Amino acid sequence: MLMRTDPFREFDRLTQQFFSSARPAGMQMDAYRQGDDFVVHFDLPGVDPESIDLDVERHVLNVRAERRSPAPESAEMIAAERPTGSFSRQLFLGDTLDTERIDASYEAGVLTLRIPVAEQAKPRRIQISGGGDRKQING
Repeated sequence: MLMRTDPFREFDRLTQQFFSSARPAGMQMDAYRQGDDFVVHFDLPGVDPESIDLDVERHVLNVRAERRSPAPESAEMIAAERPTGSFSRQLFLGDTLDTERIDASYEAGVLTLRIPVAEQAKPRRIQISGGGDRKQING
């Protein structure tokens, strides 16, 4: 049998359980740029991939997911420390990202998004002509 003796931890658990339906739980994320992609990883362990919902509207990416308790309703809970319920997060994407070509994958409890940098935001070379000389500069 599992025994716990920290009364404050039990109080925190009960408080979180009481307020969990009133506010969505957060989801941890890492974000970085790799070459011409902006990569975002969301930690969603134990989430059914079918419950994940992604949408983009006006350069705002909305991520929603739901984690249900693995215990049947008739079970007597001994410890319930893993958060359950709905999770959501918004990311504000700049105009420099191509929101039409977002690639999403879910593996080992991690949702990974690859958002390409838009073509118009990539650096390019510009040819300068004038007189008899032609020069190239980075633009």
